[in-house]
Amino acid sequence: MAPSVKLNTTQFNIRLQKLLDAWDNASKNEEYEAIADCDGLLLTNGDPASSDEPIRKSVALQTWLLGYEFPSTIFIFRKEDLTFLTSQTKANILSQLKAVPTVVPITILTQAKAKDPPTDALPKAVELYSKLTRVGALVKEEGSGKLVDEWRKAVDSSNTKPEQKDMASAISTLLAVKDEEELKYTRVACNLTSTLLNHHIAPKLETILDREAKITHEAFSAQIEARLGSGEGENAKGPDMKVWQKGRGLNEVDWDSTEFCYAPIVQSRGTSTGYDLRANAESSMDMMAHKGVLLVAVGMRYKAYCSNVGRTFIVDPSKEQEAVYGLLFSLQAELLSKLKDGAVIKDVYHHAVSYIKEKKPELEKHFVKNAGFGTGMEFRDSTYLLSGKNSRVLRSNMVINLSLGFTDLDEGGGKKYSVLLIDTVKIDNEKGICLTEGVKQAKDVLFFINTQSDEEVDKAKSKSKKPPVKPLNGTVSPAKNKVAGGKVLRNKTRSAAQEDVISTTAARIAEHQRELHAARQRDGLAKYSEEGSGSGNKEGKSWKRFQSYKGEAGLPKEIESMRIYVDRKAQSIILPVNGFAVPFHINAIKNASKNDEGEFTFLRINFQSPGQLAGKKEDTPFEDPDATFIRSLTYRSADNHRFDTVFRQITELKKEVTKREQQKKEMADVIEQDSLMELKGRRPHKLPEVFVRPATDGKRLPGEVEIHQNGLRYLSMGTQKIDILFTNIKHLFFQPCDHELLVIIHLHLKSPIMIGKKKAKDIQFYREASDVQFDETGNRKRKYRYGDEDEIELEQQERKRRQALNKEFKHFAERIAEASTSSTGDTLEADIPFRELAFEGVPFRTNVKLQPTTECLVHLSDTPFLVVTLAEIEIASLERVQFGLKQFDMVLIFSDFLRPPLQINSIPSSQLDDVKNWLDSVDIPLSEGPVNLNWGPIMKTVNESPYEFFQLGGWSFLGRNGAEGSDASDASDTESEFAADTEELVESSESDAGSEFGDSDASGDSGSGSSFDDDDESGMSYRGVFQFVLEFFSGEDWDELERKAAKSDKKKTEMNGHGGSDSDDSDRPKKKKAPAKGKPNGKGKR
Repeated sequence: MAPSVKLNTTQFNIRLQKLLDAWDNASKNEEYEAIADCDGLLLTNGDPASSDEPIRKSVALQTWLLGYEFPSTIFIFRKEDLTFLTSQTKANILSQLKAVPTVVPITILTQAKAKDPPTDALPKAVELYSKLTRVGALVKEEGSGKLVDEWRKAVDSSNTKPEQKDMASAISTLLAVKDEEELKYTRVACNLTSTLLNHHIAPKLETILDREAKITHEAFSAQIEARLGSGEGENAKGPDMKVWQKGRGLNEVDWDSTEFCYAPIVQSRGTSTGYDLRANAESSMDMMAHKGVLLVAVGMRYKAYCSNVGRTFIVDPSKEQEAVYGLLFSLQAELLSKLKDGAVIKDVYHHAVSYIKEKKPELEKHFVKNAGFGTGMEFRDSTYLLSGKNSRVLRSNMVINLSLGFTDLDEGGGKKYSVLLIDTVKIDNEKGICLTEGVKQAKDVLFFINTQSDEEVDKAKSKSKKPPVKPLNGTVSPAKNKVAGGKVLRNKTRSAAQEDVISTTAARIAEHQRELHAARQRDGLAKYSEEGSGSGNKEGKSWKRFQSYKGEAGLPKEIESMRIYVDRKAQSIILPVNGFAVPFHINAIKNASKNDEGEFTFLRINFQSPGQLAGKKEDTPFEDPDATFIRSLTYRSADNHRFDTVFRQITELKKEVTKREQQKKEMADVIEQDSLMELKGRRPHKLPEVFVRPATDGKRLPGEVEIHQNGLRYLSMGTQKIDILFTNIKHLFFQPCDHELLVIIHLHLKSPIMIGKKKAKDIQFYREASDVQFDETGNRKRKYRYGDEDEIELEQQERKRRQALNKEFKHFAERIAEASTSSTGDTLEADIPFRELAFEGVPFRTNVKLQPTTECLVHLSDTPFLVVTLAEIEIASLERVQFGLKQFDMVLIFSDFLRPPLQINSIPSSQLDDVKNWLDSVDIPLSEGPVNLNWGPIMKTVNESPYEFFQLGGWSFLGRNGAEGSDASDASDTESEFAADTEELVESSESDAGSEFGDSDASGDSGSGSSFDDDDESGMSYRGVFQFVLEFFSGEDWDELERKAAKSDKKKTEMNGHGGSDSDDSDRPKKKKAPAKGKPNGKGKR
C-alpha cells in the first residue's frame, strides 16, 4: 500500500546538498563556525508541541528538508550518510527517499510497536552516535516523548559519548536564505496578512470609532481571528471569503495550511497595562478607547512560512504625534534602502539611530532596542536580531520582520503612548522589498474627529445663510474623493467640516493645482540644474560619412562609356565630370528633376548643402559647413528615353534608401527577447479559445495562452507561436465584457517585439462575449411558449455567460500577475479600467471611449490601442476651453521632452469637469487655454535649454485655470505664435497615419501632428516667445467680462427703454418675438 504522504525527493536532494556544502565549507565561513569541527549532526524531535508554542528550530529543519514534520524521529547526519530512527509508519513514508538516487546513502532504523518485541534499531543508532567525536546539536531544545526518553537513557548508559556543540546559529544561517519555493509561500502569507489588514481590520476599526462601539481588545482580536474560520463540528465555519476574495492571487490558497502566527494584538489607551511593542504581547479584556493611539499587529503563516504586519492608528492626533508618526514612516523608507545584500545588521541599526538624531534627537532614547528579526518557518529567529550588537551579514532572499517603534512617549496629563510600524521585508541586491502592503500613510491612519456635538453642528448649519455646496457636475471622481480628505468617518478631517461649507470643488482643485505646479517647477529646476543652459538629454544630429567605393578598383565597368550610371548595389550614382567618373552616394543627393526643352532633355541633380530652406533638413550637420559646396549638376542629352530611364532609377533608389532608413529607425527600439523557460514537472495554466491582436499571419484561428516559468506563450491552431517574457511586461489590464463585445487581457510592453513582420508594443488576448453560434428559434420549447419567456431566458443565459467569461479571464490575469511577481520580484497587478470615469475623445482618427485605470489612461476595445502611463505625464493642457464651444482638446506633455505630446481632440465640453477632477485626483498638473498651441516649436524650444525654460517660469506661461494668476491687462488681438490655425490642425489630423499595431504608448502616433523638427520661422528669441504667449493669456477673467457686459446692457436699457423706442442703431438684426409659453406640463399648442 502506497503511503498517503508523498515526499518531494528532488527538493530533498537539493536542500540536503546545500546542508552538506555548508558543512564542508564551514571553516571558511564564520557564520557556520559552530559545526566547522563536527563530524556529525544530531536532530532529535519528540512529541508534537502544542498549538500555542512557536515552531522549534528542529521542526523547522525537518520541514525544510522533507516538507513535513516527523515527530518522534531522530536524524543522525554524517558527511558520508544519513540515518533515521523512527516508527514503522514513518519509516514507510521515508522509504520513498531510498527509491531514488540521493546525495548520500540513507539508512532507516525502525522501532518496534508497543505490542511487538523490541528491535535492534535503538542500539544501532546509539552505537553509530557513540563513534562520533564532536556532534552539533540543538542543545537548548528539550524534547519530550517515549523515543526521546529512551534515546537519552541509552546514550547515558553508553561507555563513550561525543562532545556536543550548539549548532542553532548555523541552522539559522542555513534556513535564512530562501529559495524560490519558500519565497512563493512567504509572498502568499504576506498577501493574506495585507488583505486582512486592508479589507477587514482597517474598515472594522473605522466603524468602531465612528459608532463609538463598546468592545474589548480581546473581542476585536477574536473577530479578526474568526476571518480564517471558527467553531468545530457542525457549527464550524470556513474562511470569510467576502474578505479573502478581495485579495490578489488568493483563489488557490490551501486554507488547511493557513493559520495565525499568534492571536492578533490590539492595544489602545484603555489597555490597563500600557502599550507593549513586544511580539508576545496579548490583547487585554479592557474596553477599547475611541481616542488616542491604537496599535494593531497581526501575523499569518502559510505552509509554515510566516509574515507579520503592525500599524498605528491615531484618533485626533496632536501636532507632535503627527510629527512622530511622520518620522517613523520616513525612517522605514530610509532603512529599506539599507537592507540589501552585504549589509551588516548593526550598521543598519546604527544608521537608524543616526537618522533619528538628525531629524528629532529627543526621540533617540525612546527608539526600540531592536528593529526586528529574521523570520521564516520560525516566526522569530534571534540569530538575525536587528540590534546594534549583531555583526551578521544580510544576504539576498533573506526575509526580515522590520519592526520600528517609539515607546513611552509623553501624551500629556501623565499618560504615555507608543507607536509602531511593522512590515515583512525581503532582502534584495539593491534595497529591501516590502512584501506586506496596506494602510500606512498618514492620511490612512490619522483620524480627525469633529469635536462639536451634533446639536452645535445643526445650530451652526441653521445660522449659515450660504446654500450647501454641490459638485460642479453633480459627481466627484472616486479617486479624488479617496485621497482628498483622508479617512471619512462622521468627522471628515480637522478642517474638512469648514471646507465643505466655504469652498467648492473648483476651489479645492485650484489649491491642489497650485501645489502641483510648484512641485513641477521645483523638480524641473533640480533635474536640469546640473546641465546648465545645455540642451538637456537631447543628442544633437551627427555627421554621417557615406562611402561609395573603397578605391578605383571597386568602380563598375560601365564607367568606361563615360555615361551616367546608377549603381544600386553600392547605392551610388556615377556622374561624368570633365572626363572623369565621379561617384556620389545617394544620401548626398537631395533630389533629381527632368525637363524637356525642344529636342533636348535636361537632367538636373540637386545635392545636399547647408543654407537651403529645406524644412526639416535645415539643421542637418555637415563635416565642414564653411567649405565650397556644389548645389547641382545639369546634363543635356538628345536621348530622351535614356534620361527617362536614369531619372526613374535615381528616384527609385532614393525612395528605397529613404524607406530602408525609416524602417531601420522604426525598428530601433525592437528588442530580441531571451528564450522562454518552459514549465516542467506540471502542466502550465492555460486560457483556451482566445484570439490575439495583432493577428498572426494566415487564417484567423483561436489559440491558447500558457503561463510558463518566466513568461507567456500563445499557441494558435495554425502552429503560430508568440512568446512574451515577464521582464518585458510594463502593464497588465483586464477589461470585463460588461457593456462590451469582448472580454480582454491586454499586455503593454516595455519594448516592442516582432509579431510576424510587424512590431507590436501592445498584445491583446480576447474572446467574443456574444455567442451567435446557437439559434434557438427552432427549439421545441417555442411550440409551447407564446410570450416573452424565450427572450427572458436568453437574456439570463447571456448574462450568466458574460459573468463566467469575466470570472475566467480575471482569474487568469491574476495568475499572470502572480507568476510575473514571483519571477521578476517586481509587483505586477491586473489593472481594470474605471468605466464610470470614461470620457470620449479622438486620440487618432476616430472618436473612442478613453478609460482611466489606476496607473494609465487606456483605450483597449479597438485598434489602434492607446496606453498612456500617468506617471510619465509632465502636465496636461486643456485647449479650446471657451464658453459656447461644445468640445475641447487635451494635450498630454510627457516628462521625456523628446517624446511628442499626445493630443486628444473633440472631448465633449460636458465632460470638462469630470476630466479636470480625474486629472487632479491623479496628481497631474493641468492648464486651460482658449486656443490650440503649436506644440512642435514649443517643445523644440524647450529641448534647446530645459534649464533656462524652468528658470523663466516653466509651464507657468500656460496659465493654470483659464486666466488665474494673470495680470488684469487687456487681451491682445494678435494670435499667439504657438497657436495653430484650423487648416494646420486639419492637416495634422489627416497626416497622422497611426500605425494599426504600432507603438501605442502615445509616442509615435499621437495625434499632435507636430514634429520637433518643424520650422520656427518667427525668429523670436526664447524669452520673447514665452513672454508673448504669457501676455496672450493675460486677459480678463470671465467674472470681469460678465460684470462689464451686465453694465453695458443696463446702460443700453436706460437709454432706450423708457418710451419703447425702436431707435436701435445696432447693426445686428432684431430678434423675433418669442413664442407663447407652453402649459405647465411642458406641452404647448402647435
